[in-house]
Amino acid sequence: MAEAVVSMVIHGLRLLGSLMIQQAMFFKGVGDQVELAQTELLLMQGFLKDADARQENEEVVRLWVNIIREAAYDLEDAIESFVLKVALKRDASVKVVLKRFACFLSKGVDRYKIGLEIESITTKLSKLRLTMQSYDIKQEKGNEGATSSMRQRERRLTYPHVIEHHVVGLGDDTEMLATHLVEEKGPQVVSIWGMGGSGKTTLAKQIYNHKKVKSHFDCFAWVCISQQCDGTTVMKEIFIKLSGVSDEQRQGIANLSNDEIAERLCNFQRHRKCLVVLDDIWTLDAWNSFNGGFSVDEETESRILLTTRNREVASLARGNSLLYESRALCADESWNLFRKIALFEMDDTNSDSQIYSKKEELGKNMLQHCAGLPLAIIVLAGLLGRKDTIDEWETVHKNVNVYIRRGTDLEREYKGQKHGGASWVLALSYHNLPYRLKLCFLYLANFPEDYEIRVKRLTQLWMAEGFISTTSTEMMEDVSYSCLSELVERCMVQVVDIGISGKIKTCRLHDLMRDLCLLKAEEENFLHVVNFYTGTRNNTTQIGRVRRVTMYVNKMVGQLVPTTRGAPLRSLLYFCPQYSGIGIKKVIRSVFNDFKLLRVLKLEDMQGLKELPSTIGNLVHLRFLSLNNSGVENLPSSVSNLVCLQTLDLRCQIGNSPNVFKKMEQLRHLYLPNWYYHKVRGGLSLATACNLQTLVNVNCGNCHLNALVELYNLRKLSIKDEQGSEHWKKLEEFLKSRSNPTFQHLRSLSLELWGHDSLTDLSGIRSIYKLQLRGSSIKELPENLLSFPNLIKIKLVSTRLKGDQIEILEKLPHLRVLYLQGQVFSSLLSNTLVCNNRGFPNLEFLSLRGLPEIEEWRVEEGAMPRLHKLCINWCELRAVPDGLQYVATLKELTVERMSSKFCSRLGEDGEDFNKIKHVPSLLITGTESR
Repeated sequence: MAEAVVSMVIHGLRLLGSLMIQQAMFFKGVGDQVELAQTELLLMQGFLKDADARQENEEVVRLWVNIIREAAYDLEDAIESFVLKVALKRDASVKVVLKRFACFLSKGVDRYKIGLEIESITTKLSKLRLTMQSYDIKQEKGNEGATSSMRQRERRLTYPHVIEHHVVGLGDDTEMLATHLVEEKGPQVVSIWGMGGSGKTTLAKQIYNHKKVKSHFDCFAWVCISQQCDGTTVMKEIFIKLSGVSDEQRQGIANLSNDEIAERLCNFQRHRKCLVVLDDIWTLDAWNSFNGGFSVDEETESRILLTTRNREVASLARGNSLLYESRALCADESWNLFRKIALFEMDDTNSDSQIYSKKEELGKNMLQHCAGLPLAIIVLAGLLGRKDTIDEWETVHKNVNVYIRRGTDLEREYKGQKHGGASWVLALSYHNLPYRLKLCFLYLANFPEDYEIRVKRLTQLWMAEGFISTTSTEMMEDVSYSCLSELVERCMVQVVDIGISGKIKTCRLHDLMRDLCLLKAEEENFLHVVNFYTGTRNNTTQIGRVRRVTMYVNKMVGQLVPTTRGAPLRSLLYFCPQYSGIGIKKVIRSVFNDFKLLRVLKLEDMQGLKELPSTIGNLVHLRFLSLNNSGVENLPSSVSNLVCLQTLDLRCQIGNSPNVFKKMEQLRHLYLPNWYYHKVRGGLSLATACNLQTLVNVNCGNCHLNALVELYNLRKLSIKDEQGSEHWKKLEEFLKSRSNPTFQHLRSLSLELWGHDSLTDLSGIRSIYKLQLRGSSIKELPENLLSFPNLIKIKLVSTRLKGDQIEILEKLPHLRVLYLQGQVFSSLLSNTLVCNNRGFPNLEFLSLRGLPEIEEWRVEEGAMPRLHKLCINWCELRAVPDGLQYVATLKELTVERMSSKFCSRLGEDGEDFNKIKHVPSLLITGTESR
């Protein structure tokens, strides 16, 4: 982790340092001091790989690493604090601030002070580097994040003959995968992947020892792959196990070169029926180091079975392969496994039935903390199986997460060693992360338990923290998203929802992975969580020099100040109950006065927060500011000082706001207030925001045209026009023009039009994926919509489309998601919506919400052949259409706020039951008596 912090600091200082060096004639040596400090950090990086890996088991190294991490932070603080002094003199852009910084320091006293401070830190770093020899710390290259501990290697060794006796829920999967392995034309490679502790190795053992498998194959080899494996050694080990050679022959094999052993291993598998199990492969590099010994593209009778935590590795065989994801146990399976281990000597019919009943109650409660993870269940059950009394069980119950994580008092038979708990197994995944991903992973500890994290917001936070570095050809957002994708591939993060474009929309942490995340974040002094949900009532929380604080606050708490005054805080996130009245003027003012190095400030859902103090302009290092769903009504003009902002979310109750955006050159995501009558005084101007990608809630009548037409990097645009203004007419010309490069990267467009004559042509934005149209001015869909190659989602709200426009919608070849809300159609024949045969060929999701004009809905046979989910909400429909019975793909039907008469028709005795009886999931809520 120290390596990650040092790398982040180096990257963050690169701009400041280079400009200071360029202005050396003003700085008179200060720029040289910055350059020397950066050099020391660069020299330190290679050694920190070894130190980071060893600090788990060596206390002295751990302390040494902590000192280096704090020194790197101190260097960053020293330089940015002086930049702050200059920025507060007057409004300025980033470049102007830095130039004034040079002039400011040329006065002598301040230049001398910063130079002395940087020199002191540099000297400290130099001395720390020279002490490496005494700790035998070596410079490592490559394999970043891989642990070199032999002890961990031994603890991870697995043996196929050591069979787990308590196995549940794997019977069907074992049978299915074993059958695939012995099929004549079956997959050459079967990959089992999943997070640590999910039962991958257990399943592999069941398959390996399955009688069908044992009778089919001639030769077997089980090899556990280390994180730092040698490919040649692995191939030799496999060949020896498959061939059963003598001791004399083993010596000859030991002398073979990489090419020679690869050829022998391939040939052997061509002529025999071999099963090779590769347990726990971590990286593609590991596979590539020995894949020369396998011909996975040939049709042989030999097979490979592998387990991995990395989905990319699981997909390594591009040809004839099968990928299986290990799953969490369901509630019944979890209880059966727990009961077999923890209550094996008891049952509810013996004389201690009352004790059994109490233990059963405690056990089921504690079992929820395991979240279906087999390893966690085994750890907990194994511990409780050794506890005889109710008091002992209740002791575990009070701190169940600690017992699961550490496995206190638990001895497991594993290579003859005593160790327990789920923590060390999951921690292997953390230690294997590249340094750039360790920061991203630990940041997830900010979010509350079971919190559904929006990926776009998460990536914005990562960027603001300085975790994401890019080349000139890469977009920071794309690199940030790839970091999340890699954490998902490594089974560190769980996907909750996939967007219609196929990208991850929301994610979360498994409970035990979150415990690990919190534990590591605390050990590394990475962040601190103040949790008022649990009843804490401290006026202030003394947490020293921690850089990041997250506060979970409830409706009653009034103590919102996180740290002591003057702490070098960089990130402050509040998680409040939605629509809470929290927001104390005095407390918020204290935040702006005391923590002037803040980069991230999240004040969402604070309905009691009505205004921001003018001192917000002091936070010139701020890169992320969100007031989303807060009660803020006015925006101070001093916000214009925040020239480093990348993300600014003002979706709150602000009516009129000053044009504070002119100097925000770094702005990438801007969410304007969603208050309908919001205006920017003097008109919105964004001429300098050339990096802007997200622009939401723009009022066309209050926006200079050049504020949009020069934003060549826009990906998402939401704009509204109430009166058919001249500005809209000019913008419409740009939306038509195919030669205009302004919107070439646009992927999502939302238009809200009231009082405009028509919407005729959007040919200039044919690359969009998502289109939302709102407003009674929209009578017809844009021309040429059928020729849009990527359009997969449309949302229509309160439009007044002519009835025949449904025929255009149902012909869109790529449309997968359709929302119809409010009075969408103005002239439907007989108030009937008709979906014709072959209409909506690729539609997967359809939502009908608040459509008073539709009383009948007809679906012809052959319409919507791929529909998966249908939502009907607050409509005047009298019945579901007969044609739904032909939509065999429909898996989920949700009915909300519909009349009791309509809902009664869907019951087993209802008139419409036969139309929807094939649908696996039917959810009816909020029935209304109308």
